[in-house]
Amino acid sequence: MNISDSEGAGGNRPSAPLLSAVRADVLSVLGLAALPMLAGAFLPWVLLRPNRLAPGDYLRLPPAWAVLMVVLALLPLLAARLLPRLTWLAAGLAVVAVFWVLGLQTRSALLGQAEFARASAAAGLWLSGLGALIAAYGAGLLLPGRSRALAWAWVPAVLGLLLAGHLSGWSVLVEARNEGPRWVQELGQHLRLVGTALGLSTLIGVPLAVWAAGRERVAGAVLGLANAVQTLPSLALLGLLIAPLSALSTAFPALRAAGISGIGVAPALTAMTLYALLPILRNGVVALRGVPAGTVDAARGMGMTGRQIFWRVQVPLALPVWLTGIRQAAVLLVGVASVAALIGAGGLGTYIFKGLQSAAADLILLGAVPAALLAIGVDAALRGLEVWLGRRFGRVG
Repeated sequence: MNISDSEGAGGNRPSAPLLSAVRADVLSVLGLAALPMLAGAFLPWVLLRPNRLAPGDYLRLPPAWAVLMVVLALLPLLAARLLPRLTWLAAGLAVVAVFWVLGLQTRSALLGQAEFARASAAAGLWLSGLGALIAAYGAGLLLPGRSRALAWAWVPAVLGLLLAGHLSGWSVLVEARNEGPRWVQELGQHLRLVGTALGLSTLIGVPLAVWAAGRERVAGAVLGLANAVQTLPSLALLGLLIAPLSALSTAFPALRAAGISGIGVAPALTAMTLYALLPILRNGVVALRGVPAGTVDAARGMGMTGRQIFWRVQVPLALPVWLTGIRQAAVLLVGVASVAALIGAGGLGTYIFKGLQSAAADLILLGAVPAALLAIGVDAALRGLEVWLGRRFGRVG
């Protein structure tokens, strides 16, 4: 619960008991955040290996750095009790410190090592980073209104460390430099897969939702079929598509010439499009049915035609809820596109499965972390569009 959520339309200050309740919730979050940071301070932070695949040695923080991490673990909790408005600063310092210490420890570990040596992050770093991010989230709950953006002030600082080369010794970034253009190519392929599948599913799902919204039997059949498709594991669906597409490409050489075969992009796009249909269909039907009947009657009374009512009344009112389904489909497709690498479709999943096959955790992160950030970015962008449309047209219901 945010402090700003308790403010009325007139901007009245929240009552003292409500502030106390909010403070208690935040203190619980910050206390929870301190636990992994405290544990991480005394666990290994770096795994030093002679190369990507060989076993290595775990390195702990020097005592002075361990003490610093303990202080930073407790600092947000202390700030929330004494100076609540500055809790975001204490939490942000904790996040930045985690990356700062990671850069120092990885570069220190690589001194005097061979070119192929790798300094990976170990359990201490992951626990400390998790705790610091939870603390930053908790600090944001104490900030009112637009000031909540201060809880993200650590982002430019971390980006600055990255661009300045402070984290250049971290094995994940070493692998990223080595991959270079290939990684950019796979990222582009991942975006193409997601964008194409989302476009196809929207082109198919939107007319189907409009058709099914006013027909109960059609809606039951269409939604039931889409739901049945999504109950299949993505890997199983990809496997089921290999045989029929291979047979089609063999029977019709023109399809093979167009790039359609049992493996590659064709089965990946087919499976991804089918997977994305359910949220688009479901939200479309719910949104169109949720348009108030009184509003439609009023538009009809003004002399609007059926087409005018649909485009000028129903679609604007249904759009925010409908876009929620498109957002859910887009986030889902980012994950499914990673699995599609198993059948030769490319994308960031290439690094995930390559890393799994060779037991190279750094390669796994090179694919998994960008995919996760991509899903978060897509979700945030489309959620912002939902909010804007909701304010512009009003919400359904």
